[in-house]
Amino acid sequence: MNVGKTLFAQVMEFVPWKAFGRIVERHKGDAGIRTLSCADLFRVMAFAQITWRESLRDIEACLAANQAKLFHMGMKAPPARSTLADALNLRDWRIFHACLSGCHRQPLDVVVRDFAA
Repeated sequence: MNVGKTLFAQVMEFVPWKAFGRIVERHKGDAGIRTLSCADLFRVMAFAQITWRESLRDIEACLAANQAKLFHMGMKAPPARSTLADALNLRDWRIFHACLSGCHRQPLDVVVRDFAA
């Protein structure tokens, strides 16, 4: 039985969530959004990238198959394919660009030290 964090949860610890929240507010990314916030969309797309998902249908199926682990990934429920499609079309790409531009500036020695521990 696994007693530690999932790999996905460990990777998500490196995301600067406070900075991400400020970026979302600056770009008004969650204005008028009811179901899938920018943070949830980021988690879904990061999960899709890490697990090599190739389509919205593939992402939806994989999240549904891992439904028991979604809470530990920081998600409430698997989003529907249409919700994902709408979110990807409506969100400003600059939100995610700004966040990831800040993430890759994090010193490599900090990342290496954390993984070595």
